[in-house]
Amino acid sequence: MWLNSETFRAVVASTPLVSIDLVVQNQEGSILLGQRLNRPAQGFWFVPGGRILKNESLDEAFSRLTDVELGRPFQRCKAQLLGVYEHFYSDSIFADQGDGPDTHYIVLGYRIVLPATETLQPPHAQHDRYRWWTPAEARLSAEVHDNTRAYLDAL
Repeated sequence: MWLNSETFRAVVASTPLVSIDLVVQNQEGSILLGQRLNRPAQGFWFVPGGRILKNESLDEAFSRLTDVELGRPFQRCKAQLLGVYEHFYSDSIFADQGDGPDTHYIVLGYRIVLPATETLQPPHAQHDRYRWWTPAEARLSAEVHDNTRAYLDAL
């Protein structure tokens, strides 16, 4: 269920959002990151992911989000749960830092390992560029968001 802007703003201002983040690794162990177009975390390199919708099962959300974020659906049972994470942002899709509601996410982090024969064609709705990062590069780069670097310890 998608919410209109006014209702969604009230939700962002009042409660945590529940989401799934996708830590996609290739056979060499590099992870796929996209440079975010939207707040929060705008401009940072971040893992793909998105919100779980009302009345959407985890399996349905996982399939929808992988399709939307990665260009094809994956099954949650083939992924590894890395853990539950909290993300706090001082901005939101509605406002810059200090100008409106901040954002709080409860995130289920999942690892997907791509088969050697598979390539992805992720869409550019949330990220304008994509790139494969080694975990060592991602750990050291100030361009990679702290919330994305937190997943690296679980790999």
